[in-house]
Amino acid sequence: MRENSRVEQAVGFLLHLVDAETAERVRARTGLPGPEDPRTSRLRLTRAWTWARRLPSSVALWVLENDDPALNAVMWTYIANDAGLRRAVARGVPFGAGRTGPLHVDLALREQEPEVPDSYVRHGLVGALRAVTSMGQARAAASMVLTADDWWTVGEADLDRPLPGYARWALSVRPDCPPLVRAGFGSHAKFTHRLREAGIVDGPAEYATAHGPAVDVLEVLAMGHLLFPARVHEAQDALRPLVRDHLGEREEAWAVLAQLMETFHGRTPELVMTAGAIA
Repeated sequence: MRENSRVEQAVGFLLHLVDAETAERVRARTGLPGPEDPRTSRLRLTRAWTWARRLPSSVALWVLENDDPALNAVMWTYIANDAGLRRAVARGVPFGAGRTGPLHVDLALREQEPEVPDSYVRHGLVGALRAVTSMGQARAAASMVLTADDWWTVGEADLDRPLPGYARWALSVRPDCPPLVRAGFGSHAKFTHRLREAGIVDGPAEYATAHGPAVDVLEVLAMGHLLFPARVHEAQDALRPLVRDHLGEREEAWAVLAQLMETFHGRTPELVMTAGAIA
């Protein structure tokens, strides 16, 4: 079975939010194919499926939360700029809640673990973070925070005596930084903007409704059953009322949606409402 195109995957994800009879009628009206065969989807992943846009760092984390060595290997390219995530993956540190490691890691990935910073060797975890005087040093020191215990250690150290600003920033933009720890590093508007720029997303519901372009977001969500199966329902629940209210059983609205999908630069709610209004 052939791979569905980006548009076919994106529209297909939204069609999963309506009843099967409506979806079948829409597919007949628009010429859209049926859902992609699971085997084809898995093959897409094993070839290190190339997303058209860089994934927000939080989305990459949701994939790592599967603690699936094969998925971790696929995600290696997409976490190239996060030495902390790479170090954790290379060492087999689990990301899923309640799981214990270490996970199986291919030797090729183990050999690519980022270099351990000298400041960590000399001063330890908290000492290295307190010694930073630049963003580069801060990122290197923050990359040594790997486990839940590490996060609580640095969070308590910051409460005891605030860490340098560079260190707080490098820690806060780690997608695996626990929300409670991150909240201690800042909450003002500039801080929130920087988190958004770094790709920190509260959850799949926010990703589905507040990020764009819509085709990029929906293409990723269409693979959610493989990428982050435990959390994709959050995105579905967020979009279902919009799809029901603005598209519903109206085949014309779905046809407009399919026509707009590739070139629409806004977010998914805007796309759905626009298609419904045009129809």
